[in-house]
Amino acid sequence: MEELLPIVLEVGEVNLKCMALLDKANTETFGHPEPTSVSLTVEKGPFIVITGHDLYDLKLLLEQTEGKGINIYTHGEMLPAHAYPELKKYPHLKGNFGTAWQNQQKEFAVLAAPILFTTNCLMPPKDSYADRVFTTEVVGYPGMQHIGPDKDFTPIIEKALELGGFDKDTTFPGINGGETVMTGFARNTVMSVAGTVIDAVKAGAIKHFFLVAGCDGARPGRNYYTEFVKQTPKDTVVLTLACGKYRFNDLDLGTIGGLPRLLDIGQCNDAYSAIQIAVALAEAFGCGVNDLPLSMVLSWYEQKAVCILLTLLHLGIKNIRLGPTLPAFVSPNVLNFLVEKFNIAPITTPEEDLKAILGE
Repeated sequence: MEELLPIVLEVGEVNLKCMALLDKANTETFGHPEPTSVSLTVEKGPFIVITGHDLYDLKLLLEQTEGKGINIYTHGEMLPAHAYPELKKYPHLKGNFGTAWQNQQKEFAVLAAPILFTTNCLMPPKDSYADRVFTTEVVGYPGMQHIGPDKDFTPIIEKALELGGFDKDTTFPGINGGETVMTGFARNTVMSVAGTVIDAVKAGAIKHFFLVAGCDGARPGRNYYTEFVKQTPKDTVVLTLACGKYRFNDLDLGTIGGLPRLLDIGQCNDAYSAIQIAVALAEAFGCGVNDLPLSMVLSWYEQKAVCILLTLLHLGIKNIRLGPTLPAFVSPNVLNFLVEKFNIAPITTPEEDLKAILGE
């Protein structure tokens, strides 16, 4: 364990550098995200749904559909694209469709439009919509139409015009019934109001911060994260990122000092933003990140989530709660070591975890 741990944590160190580079690429190309309200209503007429993380693919699609009477809707991890100035300037980038990746087989079956997969989790397409699925870059599937390096989206555009979209505006609410969601609370936005946040903490208006983030999945137990966020006290702030947020991102938790209590930082790789926010808060209060009134409650699913977890451990972050099931590599011996060294813990129930975190 002692020999292998430094190697494992080096993976986290390298992943931090990768996230920083991606953050730089996105913000230098598209600007810093701004708080943005995103509609969950699909307007009538032809449209295309784009899913995944690749903002540049979205930009190319927006350019190629400009003036063609086709609206663009994000899905899954593409939702935060609405907050970037260089993308939101396109008026035909209209809103977001659907929820997390594991619901796609049900949600895509009702679409009268093509779907472009960039880097999102592609489930085996059902016959009811297989002819409407297009892939690009590293995503592919037997029988699906793949857009090559030339990035000529003409086949998707033609399919959108052929299908014609819905004949009237149609709302697809979030899992809690909300009809809009907010995004765009990345590090630049939060740090610009850091004074307000710090004053609110010092005045007792904000008692605690929660980072409720990570991947979603279909296995039972993930409604824990919905209930946890619902039960957070009104004098706390919930930061979120990645696709796990679809469990609760349509909830209206109200505001504190003019800021929404629920702040969507962005995609899974925007964990870099969350880390920068935590570091900035720690510097402002003259303490370490582990001494902040900040608790991380993470949902695990796949490899990228493991990279981010290793980054947090590399930074020495302690007291992380992880669930609903632990990664396969966390054997009893590894779990014992993580508990001893980092005080990592599996989630229990929202009520018990909130009580333990807040000391009530």
